[in-house]
Amino acid sequence: MGTARALHFQGFNKALSMDFVPGLQGVPAAQSAISYLDGQAGLLTYRGYRIVDLAQQSTFEETAWVLIHGDLPTALELAEFDAELRRNRRVKYNVRDIMKFLPIDGHPMEALQTCVASLGMFYPGQERMTANGVNADSEFVEQMIVKILSSMSTLVAMWEHIRKGDDPVAPRADLSYAENFLYMMTEREPDPIEARIMDACLILHAEHTLNASTFASLVCGSTLAPPNLVVASAIGTLAGPLHGGANQRVLAMLDEIGSVENVTPWLEQKLANKEVIWGFGHREYKVKDPRADILQGLLEQLREHRGGQLSPLYEIARELETQAAEHLAGKGVYPNVDFYSGLLYAELGIPRDQFTPIFAISRTAGWLAHWKEQIANNRIYRPTQVYVGESPREYRSIGSR
Repeated sequence: MGTARALHFQGFNKALSMDFVPGLQGVPAAQSAISYLDGQAGLLTYRGYRIVDLAQQSTFEETAWVLIHGDLPTALELAEFDAELRRNRRVKYNVRDIMKFLPIDGHPMEALQTCVASLGMFYPGQERMTANGVNADSEFVEQMIVKILSSMSTLVAMWEHIRKGDDPVAPRADLSYAENFLYMMTEREPDPIEARIMDACLILHAEHTLNASTFASLVCGSTLAPPNLVVASAIGTLAGPLHGGANQRVLAMLDEIGSVENVTPWLEQKLANKEVIWGFGHREYKVKDPRADILQGLLEQLREHRGGQLSPLYEIARELETQAAEHLAGKGVYPNVDFYSGLLYAELGIPRDQFTPIFAISRTAGWLAHWKEQIANNRIYRPTQVYVGESPREYRSIGSR
């Protein structure tokens, strides 16, 4: 065997000997200062700030600033950032026209991804993303972060009306981010308590370390693709039921259970068949997801605000959590963020297929924070693989086979 051929086979055998980790479980793929979680302790922080403190005391606008810029803003910085978000809520009429040609029964996540991907054509700037990189603190980066973050809630609300054959509701600059979103969705003045609950929900979903959609955004961003396409790639990843679509399935599951009395037999049958219990379990958390605790507290606040009136599905969910604890807690399987978030959105009048787009509205703050962090010290992603195919072999022409 010649030297070159021997070296080739050595490389082939080396590739076969590499360890393969399905789903990259536990494999460090990035360094980040944006968020941290401890799955054993049930701890989640954004830039060092505990999620429970942010949900109780911050606003989505302030939390987005923290994620993107690294620390709490001054009063002036927050006021200027908020003002920029309010000024950039409108989108070009061409985007609305794109929506009018989409199938009305299409999923909102596909409509959202389509329109976000198109934004760069109406707000050009990708020519500044050169092979030499881009200054992460440049005016272009800040402008695109504001434009995309501002547009997300507008696009989600626009599709809700356009798919019904109605004109969209124009955004209002006198309302906060959460208030304006509820107004655009429902075309009524937002209840202050409901708006504050929506604000907290946006905070809770804004960031969660290197999850699947954030990783997709990093891979896309590492090529120096424009930020609207970075976010569009993340939206496509979030759309899957194993990531962002689970809360919609939780409500379908609760519908299937039907009553508190049916929880026990339903659960026993599902466990016996080894079927998925939607809203339970997390790749990282071995205790109850801290965001699930906060969301349940928000549901209790809403129930008190409404004089004790909530959907019967909430009582089914509470009983299911209690019953499931007896079977699953010992395995480290507890409710995750999806278990109560869909219930809360439904109580706020949000259609079920819009749950994941709301997730995307919120998570855009985290995606853009990671994009900014990525391009500050960029290197294109190029992981390797474990080859399991044929070893090198001779080609035979069709006449000799």
